[in-house]
Amino acid sequence: QVQLVESGGGLVQPGGSLRLSCAASGSIFSINAMGWYRQAPGKERELVATITSTGSTNYADSVKGRFTASRDNAKNTVYLQMNSLKPEDTAVYYCAASDGSTFKYWGQGTQVTVSS
Repeated sequence: QVQLVESGGGLVQPGGSLRLSCAASGSIFSINAMGWYRQAPGKERELVATITSTGSTNYADSVKGRFTASRDNAKNTVYLQMNSLKPEDTAVYYCAASDGSTFKYWGQGTQVTVSS
């Protein structure tokens, strides 16, 4: 199996930046792609970004131009660089791993709060 541990969340003012990290362990050879999700209180969980094994990325319209997903294969870690943060970005952020069919491995989540 795959275990995912997220870090990097916290409190930041509007316009600020945070970088989330997600370290993978276990059967990491089985990972085909990673996804970043977020869930705000009272809202559905939404897919924020994906990154494939080759580094190709896709982003939700709400974060395009502000968020950047990347990966460091040597460290078995993926990142989500979040710039120009808005209060609407406040949520619990989760990373997830796909074996090529579904996102079946999930991290524990890390809280991001954007507020003055």
